[in-house]
Amino acid sequence: MSILVIGATGTIGSLITQRLADAGAEVKALVRQAGKRAFAPGVTEVVADLTDVPSMRAALSSVRTLFLLNAVTPDEVTQALITLNLAREAGIERIVYLSVIHADTFVDVPHFTGKQTVERMLESLDIPATILRPAYFMQNDHRVQSTIQDYSVYPMPIGSAGVSMIDARDIADVAVAELLRRDKACAALDPLTLELVGPHALTGASVAKIWSAALGREIAYGGDDVAAFEAQLASYGPTWLAYDMRLMMAGIQRLGMQTSEGAVDKLQALIGHPLRSYEDFVREAVAQV
Repeated sequence: MSILVIGATGTIGSLITQRLADAGAEVKALVRQAGKRAFAPGVTEVVADLTDVPSMRAALSSVRTLFLLNAVTPDEVTQALITLNLAREAGIERIVYLSVIHADTFVDVPHFTGKQTVERMLESLDIPATILRPAYFMQNDHRVQSTIQDYSVYPMPIGSAGVSMIDARDIADVAVAELLRRDKACAALDPLTLELVGPHALTGASVAKIWSAALGREIAYGGDDVAAFEAQLASYGPTWLAYDMRLMMAGIQRLGMQTSEGAVDKLQALIGHPLRSYEDFVREAVAQV
């Protein structure tokens, strides 16, 4: 029996796949096209599509443990619910699902509410699963690094309420710990929900200062204009996604992305090392240019 990683070619999924293989687990990586990404020795590619039921039935056969990460797409909820129903059909009782922090409060953001719907299915049907609720990924800022360095502006409108950004590598470490814990258990374990946050709450202004220190020159915060942010995204991507991201940023400005006291200590105990800071992330990003 093996661990199937759905989302294996993405930033987090590829880290999880590699680290599971390093731990000696039997790993299958779900891909839509064979050979799209090079995996670690011993990782088996499984070609399937989340909207194609026969291929998913085949992919889930002889699987003991499942990691589910859905990309933000218009049919994200359909993909997730079909996959989880087919997992139940296959008798899989060890699941780790990547959701998002505050999915129950960012109710106007499509991909947040979609993940909350999936959480509701897991909880209502008492499916043995770990639900991971990460805050904003530090690695999202790789996409705007050229803007920061070329124009001296941090353009993400995260506001001043405070965002406890988390490094994708720490998300992967938590996911791997939970996948192995569930996979090695003699029987299905109780459901668990974990909020995944970084060690510090950041604001647009404080993030700009961190980039300023790393680059040795002043970087300004671009401000809280979510309409301009949407327009910029829509200029090179789908308009539905640009609007979804606008709503997310408006929610972050209004509510922030922080978690309860003690969460950082709990996560560090689980993964066995300190959570990575945004300062560390920026220094690495600048050094790699």
